[in-house]
Amino acid sequence: MDYINAFWVGGLICALAQILMEKTKMLPGRIMVTLVCSGALLGSIGFYEPLIQYAGAGASVPLLGFGNLLWKGMKEAIDQNGFIGLFMGGFTSCAVGVSAALVLGYLASLIFQPKMRK
Repeated sequence: MDYINAFWVGGLICALAQILMEKTKMLPGRIMVTLVCSGALLGSIGFYEPLIQYAGAGASVPLLGFGNLLWKGMKEAIDQNGFIGLFMGGFTSCAVGVSAALVLGYLASLIFQPKMRK
């Protein structure tokens, strides 16, 4: 049942993002920022953590989950370090994921040799 819940919740999040892309004139970058900010907002009001408990990776992998991760990191850092935690919490909570994306992206560019578009 965990896989089914992850599938339908993750699919619903992706479908909502696709609707934003198809039905609005928002650029993809703005949609991504909207999703990250929405995840942080939903995390701050306490809605997103129960959704992650219910759907697992279906809720934590999409960009909404990244926003929630940033929020949780900032909240913990503010509790530990005060005001300065506002600036360092997001970096420490997502450092592994961002670093992995950079390293794996670089390795993929070495293997597949991307070409510039004209």
